[in-house]
Amino acid sequence: MKNFTFIIIVAFWCNLSFAFQQDDAEDLQIANEKIQQLLNDAEVSVNTLDFDNAIEQLNSSLELSKSIDDKRFIALSSSILAKLYYIRHEFSKAITELNRAISIQREIGDEKGLAYSYVNFAKIFMAQDNKIRADRYLNLAEELYLKLDDQEYLGIVSLNRAIVISRTQGDMNEALRLLQKAKNQLADSKNMYEISRLYYYTARVHISLENYELAKENCKKVLEIAQAQNFGGMIMSTYRQLSKIYEATGDYETSLEYLQKSYARNDSIIAMNKEILAEQANAKYGVDALQSSLNELSIQNAEQESKLKVNKLTTILSVALITILSLLTLSLYKNNNLRARANELLQKKNTELTKAKENAEKASLAKAQFLSTITHELRTPLYAVTGLTHLLLEESPTENQKEHLNSLKFSGEYLLSLINNILDLNKLEANKVEIMEASFDLKKRISDVLVALKNSADEKNTKIHFNYDDTIPEELKGDPLKISQILINLIGNSIKFTEDGDIWINVSKNSREGNNVLLDFEIKDNGEGISKEKQKAIFENFTQGSTQINRKFGGTGLGLSIVKNLLSLLGSEINLESDLGKGSTFTFQLKFEAKEVDNSINNTPTKAAEPVENKLEGKNILIVEDNKINQMITRKILEKHGVKCEVADNGTIAVEKTQEKEYDLILMDIHMPGISGIEATKEIRKFNSEIPIIALTAVTLDDNLDEFYLNGFSDIIPKPYKTEEFFLKINRQLAFKKSTV
Repeated sequence: MKNFTFIIIVAFWCNLSFAFQQDDAEDLQIANEKIQQLLNDAEVSVNTLDFDNAIEQLNSSLELSKSIDDKRFIALSSSILAKLYYIRHEFSKAITELNRAISIQREIGDEKGLAYSYVNFAKIFMAQDNKIRADRYLNLAEELYLKLDDQEYLGIVSLNRAIVISRTQGDMNEALRLLQKAKNQLADSKNMYEISRLYYYTARVHISLENYELAKENCKKVLEIAQAQNFGGMIMSTYRQLSKIYEATGDYETSLEYLQKSYARNDSIIAMNKEILAEQANAKYGVDALQSSLNELSIQNAEQESKLKVNKLTTILSVALITILSLLTLSLYKNNNLRARANELLQKKNTELTKAKENAEKASLAKAQFLSTITHELRTPLYAVTGLTHLLLEESPTENQKEHLNSLKFSGEYLLSLINNILDLNKLEANKVEIMEASFDLKKRISDVLVALKNSADEKNTKIHFNYDDTIPEELKGDPLKISQILINLIGNSIKFTEDGDIWINVSKNSREGNNVLLDFEIKDNGEGISKEKQKAIFENFTQGSTQINRKFGGTGLGLSIVKNLLSLLGSEINLESDLGKGSTFTFQLKFEAKEVDNSINNTPTKAAEPVENKLEGKNILIVEDNKINQMITRKILEKHGVKCEVADNGTIAVEKTQEKEYDLILMDIHMPGISGIEATKEIRKFNSEIPIIALTAVTLDDNLDEFYLNGFSDIIPKPYKTEEFFLKINRQLAFKKSTV
């Protein structure tokens, strides 16, 4: 009987052991598949710069690999982590991980994994411009891939050999040959990241060889793949590549557009990594993996308990449970170490992001300073161009010469308009524009704008119709400068695209609540019109209806962008209705504060400004200017009108001359060697408070001109100027001086 009982127990244990072995084999297969999937997902996350998911997936794969003691997967996890460090330019950490992976791969004879690690080593040395060591590791990888007959990875080796040549400015034709070889070897590959790298470096080699059309084609192929696969770094780099191509071919607008796209993509990558830091991903890497393992083990434990409900196995299950808890405790300890390591990684990234933000702010400040400096430098020679053109037009040129001079005058005025638009846009983007509150007559303000644009409309044989609601209060409170700028851009835009047609400016009262008045503005024309597909993009920077429109009418595409930004600043938005060939209608609403309590109807027509009498004949004017060409131009323009002119080369001489002799008026430049025009004016005002002093300057004027007037200037004429404005302001100051004598 005892022998029989012993036989039953032995048989039972054999059956139980077989069942456990079968279950272990199935669990091992599931674990292998799960680890492989995690590693594949981790490599995709690294390629798309999703470092948060990449680290989480690598941690999970590493834990599972260690739990089943699979050294091949442990080594592959380290190799992929090295790739992540390589992309982040943490080369020392990447080398450490690769050395760990190579040591294991050599031990277990994993030739494919070893070749993969060699390729990653070569990439690190390429990034450090160490051609010799990069070639050495590519040779080692190639030997193994030839042995394994792996055409896909042989193609990756060929690709990286071409990259080494292109980065070290070697034989670009040899680089092209290797890239073509890699393309053939990768023909059947599904590794879209390496294929995108192939097209990217093909484009770079073509740029070096100045084959810009082929470079563009390859860049477009890169973008097709990278955008479909969300390879953020590749998209950003390709935009920069395209910017260089268009800059090299002279298409600076398109070059700037791609450079802005590159910055925008860079900002999105920075924002993504900031979000990672904000969520404190370091705290969840180990915990999430541990929680996942706990949940799986709990399910397995429940299944085993439901199957093995035999009283004799209670002790065995207790021992198993204690073992599992011990393993979990060990896993928790290891994950705490991993969490500390991830925290160090993210802290380093935070430092890099902060530095990148500071660099971006410095770049923005440098851009603003550059624009301010370059516009001043551009205005000075522009003054010479427009001034000399005016003088030549007054010297009875032949009809053929007159035609050329008028073209030159138009080009100068167009360039000045472009400079002013870029400055306005720069100030709006830098949030340096402030809203001013002042009382003004809106009807007169619009009438002044129409007077200024009348000549342009007459040249196009276009009639302007102005309809103004008489129930609008005469005096409103708002920002008259911004209103003028909006209307000048919108009406000027309508004039540009309307020939032999009509333009209607309609202003009506929408509603009134207390002293607040809401007005409707409408600018309507029957000109070229805008196609439906272009209407959304027309308010973006450097955008026009089409290339044909740009060639026919000119312009930069900045006017409507400035209008949109100004209206946004005033709490409104622009609306557009247009049909191609039928005209356009722009509408917007603005709220003002009425100075009157009730709605008074003002039917009194606005008086036209009385013409200022020409008082230049025989006057003595001092020109203070350090630029010899500008001296000559200003002097000749004035002398043609009977003015007696003297010149002072700097502010110090101007002060001395004013003390020695009486002048009727002074034209004062601002930036001069020695003391500036402002300092010279302050000195003159100490002994002569009556003489009119006009700032004739190429300095970019802000909306707030108080500094000039507070320091003693009577008026300001920005260079280059229109001759009519020049003489109008001088005559006005001379007339004012006479009336006060």
